[in-house]
Order: sequence, then structure tokens, then C-alpha cells
Amino acid sequence: MKYEQKIVIDKPLNEVIEKFSDPESLKHWQEGFIFMKPINGVLGEKGSQNLLKFKMNGREIEMTETILANELPQKYEATYIAKGVFNQQANYFEEIEPGKTLWRTHNEFRFSGFMKAIGMLMPGAFKKQSKQFMTDFKAFAEEGKSVLDK
Repeated sequence: MKYEQKIVIDKPLNEVIEKFSDPESLKHWQEGFIFMKPINGVLGEKGSQNLLKFKMNGREIEMTETILANELPQKYEATYIAKGVFNQQANYFEEIEPGKTLWRTHNEFRFSGFMKAIGMLMPGAFKKQSKQFMTDFKAFAEEGKSVLDK
């Protein structure tokens, strides 16, 4: 399954990237985020890996993030692998006018095992989750709103 999404953030590119690239801010815009732990390489560099843990729908999910490209402020690309799910996401940032940043994502999901059925039955759930993360990031970047306050 492949899809693209975009959102305009009413902040300059440098402010958006500062928040996007700060591991400490993840808890404020990725609902269910528990922790991120570097497991290989230098944090943020191409080839480095992190263990991410989330609580979603009452279950804890661990995934491994592998950085494919970190060319911020323009591009950040990574894979996320969890049990039965492979996700490759490319994030693109562009200041479209002073104080406004366009964030575009290209997402590809592949499923195996039990998750193959979930992916086929509920493809909209993955798109909805991606869009929610983007919407929550926009609120955090523009207004300092945190999902921790929900």
C-alpha cells in the first residue's frame, strides 16, 4: 500500500525542522509514544537505527527505525519495521512562503502474517494514523499543543 499526504504548517522551515528533528519532542505529537533508544550508529545519521516503543490500542508495539537519508531541512527518510509491518516513509519540507512550511510524506506499507489481513481489511487506519501524526505535529509546532494534554 502506497500513499502520499501533506500539510501546511504556519511556521518558518527552520522552526519546523528544529521540532521535527528533536527526539524529545516526539512524545508531544506522536500519541502513544513511550520511548526511543539508539541501538546502532550515530543518532540521526544515515544508517543509524533506533528502537521505538508505542502504546496503541491497548498494546505495546516495538519497531526498529533505520535512517535511509537525513538531508534536513529538505528530506528525512526512514524505514520502520515491527512485527508483520514494514513501513518506508520519506518526509519532504519546503518553505512555500515566509513563515509557511509544506510537509509532504510518501508512505509505503508492506504486511506479513496476521498484519496482512489487517492491512487489507483496514488500509484507511494506517492513512488515518499518519494524518493524525501530521495534524498533531502542526498543533505542536504552531501552538505548543501536546498530545500528552489530551
